[in-house]
Amino acid sequence: MKYFFILGNNPSLSVAEILAIFPKYTDFTLISQDVFLLKLEENLSKETINRLGGTIKFGQIIFEAKEKDLLGSLLSLIELNNIKEKFHFGISVYGPKLATKPLGMEIKNYIKEAGYSARFVVGRDQALSSVIVEQNYLLDKGMEFILISYNNTILLGNTIAVQPFKSLSFRDYGRPGRDDRSGMLPPKLAQILINLSISYKENSTLLDPFCGSGTILTEAMLLGIKNLIGSDSSEKAIADTKKNIKWISKNYKIPDLNYQLFCLSAAELTKTIASDSIDAIATEPYLGPQRGSFELHKVINELNGLYTKALSEFYKILKPGSRIAMIWPIFNNQKSFLNPNLGKLKIINLLPDSLKNNKLISLTKRQTIIYGRPGQKVFREIVVLEK
Repeated sequence: MKYFFILGNNPSLSVAEILAIFPKYTDFTLISQDVFLLKLEENLSKETINRLGGTIKFGQIIFEAKEKDLLGSLLSLIELNNIKEKFHFGISVYGPKLATKPLGMEIKNYIKEAGYSARFVVGRDQALSSVIVEQNYLLDKGMEFILISYNNTILLGNTIAVQPFKSLSFRDYGRPGRDDRSGMLPPKLAQILINLSISYKENSTLLDPFCGSGTILTEAMLLGIKNLIGSDSSEKAIADTKKNIKWISKNYKIPDLNYQLFCLSAAELTKTIASDSIDAIATEPYLGPQRGSFELHKVINELNGLYTKALSEFYKILKPGSRIAMIWPIFNNQKSFLNPNLGKLKIINLLPDSLKNNKLISLTKRQTIIYGRPGQKVFREIVVLEK
């Protein structure tokens, strides 16, 4: 089965996450900054989207067709016998523009002539957003057809699921324990860090040693990780995390959760956590001041010292072969990077060699990925290390 993944605004990070979730599959193609194709032996359900922080929508590729044959191919996907009410459909194009309005009207007329009602949903852009797809019930009451230009042909597919933007927003802004002053890690980025760090083995234990208000821990709960440990040097952070864990458990009905929280500096983890006991670490540490003026060299020296001590502790408590996915800040318009002492840990390549020379992929010299938007004062460097 060949699947398409419509990527978020950082293609490198989105692809790294997908390949981390499906590590044994090597038949893939990055077609554009929007589209990644992956051939799998397994069938993906719509719930798969809940694991993918960096994917906007995904679905199945069904046909390859020439432009002149598109209408017949699209019509063959519609099962008239299964239409129970008005059929809602839309067409999204990725690549060079195609005239979708005539196609849409032909499909609508075909359905009406068969004795059914149809609604053709359009948007301002040639690709429909997740919001349009969701709010117009395309996946519940019809289909979103996907047309992808590739190698002088058109790949035709249908969307299985779109990113659950309502649920993500609810978790981001609805949680009872928030600390806007110290910053909030977006749930989507928290999911990506978790996916880059852990292999989802049964009874795996994940640690966030700078847990803040618990975004990584609560997202890990939703991803099905049962054993969680959070620590932070701030008592308020631990209290907020506890509130948010209870809130997520209640709202998403998560049973059988085993978690521990410690008010503890990341430089003192071995006082409480046993050696070689942790399967994965996912964390966003203190990134330095986010507002106002500061002495850059002083901040970098302090953070290098903090991270060096933390990494030394991480190494001791991690199981051999386990990973750390963490964020390091980048200052001075992406010119000033941190360089803590890694000890025996090593930075791993987030993407396979076959993609490193792809012009759509952007990696630093040490094979890490930069995450941020234009105008940000401090960018995030996504760093994955292995013991």
